[in-house]
Amino acid sequence: MTPMGRVVILNGAPRSGKSSIADALASTGGDWANLGVDGVMAATPPELQPAMGLRPGGERPDLESVVADQVASLFETVAVQAQAGVDVAVDVGLHDDYSTPLGLWTLVADRLGDLTALVVGVRCPLEEVMRRRDADPDDRYLRSATDGRVPDPVQRWQRAVHDPGIYDLEVDTSVTSPTACAHVITTRLEHGPPPTALAQLAEAGRPPHH
Repeated sequence: MTPMGRVVILNGAPRSGKSSIADALASTGGDWANLGVDGVMAATPPELQPAMGLRPGGERPDLESVVADQVASLFETVAVQAQAGVDVAVDVGLHDDYSTPLGLWTLVADRLGDLTALVVGVRCPLEEVMRRRDADPDDRYLRSATDGRVPDPVQRWQRAVHDPGIYDLEVDTSVTSPTACAHVITTRLEHGPPPTALAQLAEAGRPPHH
């Protein structure tokens, strides 16, 4: 029987360094696939954008059901890959600051079933996030205001994406390189302890009557 692949969920705000860590994991050896929000966004038609990239704050209630559907679909794909023996790094920015809570972590846990997933909080101070945003030629990213103020949506990302902040492991990309973060993650995978954060997050997101 093919052994199950390992799943690493990298959760953090835009420009926190998730994609760089996912790329670094692929260079550590093994058969790693990189799935995440950028791929989902690229496959989303314009009329449904920003869909899974919807910012915290309940700005587009009309798109929130799309977000839930896309998260469920993404993690169904992750489950298929892992069941085939592929290690999967999942680059996301999951939050529940919508007009109506979506219980996304519960969706994730339900789709992964019995698979083991290590949930990693990818943190980066706001000052460094803004430095990266301001330096990035991609105009998708909000930059500092002319007076230096941080845009409110960026501040909301920093607060919401790490609420409730239950992780198996946390890394700070302002002080740790992607390669070093990948090493910390693979060391945890190889030597334990077993991850527990996803089960806790799922339970915290279930309706009270569940």
